Amino acid sequence: MASISFHHVYKKYGNKDTAVDDFHLSVEDKEFVVLVGPSGCGKSTTLRMLAGLEDISEGEIFIGDKKVNPIPPKDRDISMVFQNYALYPNMSVYENIAFGLRLRKLPKHEIDLAVKRAARVLEIGNYLNRKPRELSGGQRQRVALGRAIVRTPQVFLMDEPLSNLDAKLRVQMRTEIIGLQRKIGVTTIYVTHDQIEAMTMGDRVVVMNRGVIQQVATPETIYNRPVNMFVAGFIGNPPMNFIEGKLEENEGELEFGTSRFSLRLTPKQAAQLREHNLIDRTVIMGIRAEHMSFDDSRREAAPRCVISGAIRLDEFIGSDRFYHLDIKKEKNLIVRAQDHVRFDDRSNVSAAVNMEKALFFSKDTELLLTD
Repeated sequence: MASISFHHVYKKYGNKDTAVDDFHLSVEDKEFVVLVGPSGCGKSTTLRMLAGLEDISEGEIFIGDKKVNPIPPKDRDISMVFQNYALYPNMSVYENIAFGLRLRKLPKHEIDLAVKRAARVLEIGNYLNRKPRELSGGQRQRVALGRAIVRTPQVFLMDEPLSNLDAKLRVQMRTEIIGLQRKIGVTTIYVTHDQIEAMTMGDRVVVMNRGVIQQVATPETIYNRPVNMFVAGFIGNPPMNFIEGKLEENEGELEFGTSRFSLRLTPKQAAQLREHNLIDRTVIMGIRAEHMSFDDSRREAAPRCVISGAIRLDEFIGSDRFYHLDIKKEKNLIVRAQDHVRFDDRSNVSAAVNMEKALFFSKDTELLLTD
């Protein structure tokens, strides 16, 4: 197995269009790293450069200690799993899995052992004589994974491998891919636009936007301490609430306020924002739906940490409800509540804000100001 290193890698199309901009990342041996971001952010292009399927405009890529820029794809010791499975329709499952080994001219008995071992791990041993058209989507994805692992490569690359599956099957296959990667211990880079896949699968997550790395961290850090508003808004479902307001002193305490409400900051937040010289300046507060509550006791315990508004929309998702509060013109605040909490449409309600969980961002740079 091997580590992977990207040293200031660029992908440019002509003089103006930069698909990947100064990508710099080190991936540890046996680590599972997920690249996530919106469509067109450069994540698949980065993966294809690592695989040798796209030329590198600038920079260097290493697999282990070997620089792979000049090495053709077939010699990089990489296995890739694609979104569309890329199975040969006229070959059986057995033949699809064995195909790469036959190209390497391995002895027949070694191929047979490798295919059956992979089939046993992926629980597709009963389908080896079937054609891909006779399989379900999940079974085809297992065959694609089998073809990848049978070669025992140094690196797995996975490009949106679950996007063609239904929601229930995606959850199942996420679990299977994680278990498989841990069992065989192959360094893996996984590309997805689905932030739930990114957060549940990766040892570390790389959030990208417009070809640029925004943040590299564990899923917990990405969620709780996003470095900027893009990451904060992209990661999380529902997205983080953002409210623009002004910082003002009130009786020796620092408060964040709008024309509709004022919230008292914690001492730590106040100290950090004072260091930035932002008193009487506009900033952006970010707060997640689960960090607010309609509980009466919480509102009573922290009367200076309450936001009021009218219910505009009620989203029922089973165990929880998401209420959209109309707090000012064209601005909603999403609050999570347990299912037993019920309000009528247009009801005026108040939600207590857990200010310990509130984050503050610069209006100008959109960077995080507090931690």
